Amino acid sequence: MREKYRLFDTITVFGLGLIGGSLGMALRDRGAAGMVIGYDTDPDTLLTARETGAIDNGTTDMAEAVKKADLIILSTPVEAFLPLVKEFGPFLRPGTVITDTGSTKRQILREITPLLPRSVEFLGGHPMTGSEKGGIMAADKYLFENAVYVITPTKNNSPAAVRKVSAMARSVGSKVVTMSPEEHDTISAVVSHVPHLTAAGLTAALADVSKTYPFAPVLAAGGFRDTTRVAAGNPDLWQQICFSNRDKIAAALETLVAKITAAKEFLEEGNKEALYRFLAEAREQRLKIPSGLKGLLPTLYEVVITVPDKPGIIGLIGTILGEQGINLIDIEILRVREGEGGTIRLGFQNEYERDDAEKALKNNNIPVKRL
Repeated sequence: MREKYRLFDTITVFGLGLIGGSLGMALRDRGAAGMVIGYDTDPDTLLTARETGAIDNGTTDMAEAVKKADLIILSTPVEAFLPLVKEFGPFLRPGTVITDTGSTKRQILREITPLLPRSVEFLGGHPMTGSEKGGIMAADKYLFENAVYVITPTKNNSPAAVRKVSAMARSVGSKVVTMSPEEHDTISAVVSHVPHLTAAGLTAALADVSKTYPFAPVLAAGGFRDTTRVAAGNPDLWQQICFSNRDKIAAALETLVAKITAAKEFLEEGNKEALYRFLAEAREQRLKIPSGLKGLLPTLYEVVITVPDKPGIIGLIGTILGEQGINLIDIEILRVREGEGGTIRLGFQNEYERDDAEKALKNNNIPVKRL
């Protein structure tokens, strides 16, 4: 099978965390490369990557990692890109294409392009998917299914390089979108970077309230939990991301502050009509966001069920859903009264599976309600 769909002889992945590990798994599963080599400074990570099927071979030797590569994918933290390219640059073979999975593009392009020989191209890439969890143990070969994968070619990129990186992205199940590095960084500031800072701000506000009302976090379930999910991301990584795109983020924050300030003024002035328009326009824009594609965190289609407290109840739920071919992708026990019962939140990848699950569970006399 791997021969049938082979796009590359050798792909090397630098950095085997969530994104790099997931890419390796997906590329190997789809047979996109004859060989997937992983480079990481941690031998234990390389061992885990091999055991979990993320790579064929792993190495801590940089020359060994790149000398046969047709495609190199940089999936380390952004600040490591430049020293990596400086070190492995002399060992690159002509015709190699380098891409990355970083969240910003202009700074990377400015730094890396001058270091490369003319026979090697760098083409920026950004898979718009992820998780609040990190590391090789969080890697998932299905992470890129139906995700947007942005590539950012410039006038210096050949059509062949664009085809190669696009083919790689499609091979792991993603939808390729092409735009300039400038466009990418402007849009990412709004749809990714500012939301992360906003989530951090909301959780910081909760921390302040908790000083006076220690029980406040207990109330921060449901919508607050989902809205602030991204705030659980790695702060070291997000500091790097924000500073690599700080001008675009600052401009987007300025727009956000203006919108929130306007809402605050509507409340202070008692202007109900203006606040209604603000909320209605926001709702209209939200409904325009495509539901069939994954963003930086997967959209969950959720239900809550009420079940008795007895052994095997979660297994029974799994059996009911499994018999109908329904894939459960998230589960959380919300509340339990020991000896009596409780409520469980179930998450599904799309609305069709949620609807089918609702029907199957009700047919088995399990109370269900949608979120």
